[in-house]
Amino acid sequence: MIILITGARGQLARDCCEVLAGKHTIHPLNKSELDISDRQQVKESLQRINPDTVINCAAYTAVDACEKEKDLCWQINGDGPGILGSECANIGARLLHISTDYVFDGRKEVPATYRENDQVNPISEYGRSKLAGEENVRQNIQDHLIIRTAWLYGMGGRNFLKTMLRLAVSNPEKTIRVVNDQFGSLTWTYSLARQIKILITSGLTGTVHATAGGYCSWYEGAKYFLESINIPYSIEPCSTAEYPTPACRPSNSILENAVLDAHGLNRMNDWKEDIASFVARYRRELLTEAGN
Repeated sequence: MIILITGARGQLARDCCEVLAGKHTIHPLNKSELDISDRQQVKESLQRINPDTVINCAAYTAVDACEKEKDLCWQINGDGPGILGSECANIGARLLHISTDYVFDGRKEVPATYRENDQVNPISEYGRSKLAGEENVRQNIQDHLIIRTAWLYGMGGRNFLKTMLRLAVSNPEKTIRVVNDQFGSLTWTYSLARQIKILITSGLTGTVHATAGGYCSWYEGAKYFLESINIPYSIEPCSTAEYPTPACRPSNSILENAVLDAHGLNRMNDWKEDIASFVARYRRELLTEAGN
């Protein structure tokens, strides 16, 4: 199978390339090679590569910056997926589009989960733009699969866990304050890539959730990660109110992989199990990177 992957410099795209290489022919394109909001570029790239499947990992994920850079945010997150969808439909390619927990308002009481058919109600510009992207995909291509995920981390880019490690390494005695009233499932991009590998050939269409099992707060996740990597650190919980940000974030981002479960396709691990595997595989690289 020929697979085109957009947003190739991102952590999920990199893991998708690793997981899918060998069995499939992979064409990873970064933004300088393919701007998904440019219809002519999309059309030319699809005609040149002629993929069977496109995995759209391209997104503007700087949540706070989205509140100011609204035009760019909407071009990439809202318009781009629709352009990809229509051009994929024109050549008969399947589109897998990566979306987010931010399409929900997060007002359910923890530990209630969000299922695929729950009412969407984004509370940030990022969330609204990503929801628009979902809707544009649905309108422009029938053979699509929208994959909502959350709280991603991996080796191939910046993320919350790397930030926690960098802060701890740079000054072990300085206390890191981390929000303890937002809940979700820390999800390893490598595990998500393996799940995507299954979904590519599953024939499943529509919308699915794919996050790690279980849930934690940002504080609990950071603490577990730093304990797993076994370095000196100081950390304490704080509330969202004590750590204001330009963008509103859902208090509850716990997604349930209900559709995957119903079809016997759920291969996602518990979040603690994946962090342990992530640390076992990359501890030395993580510490080296954090020290730079």
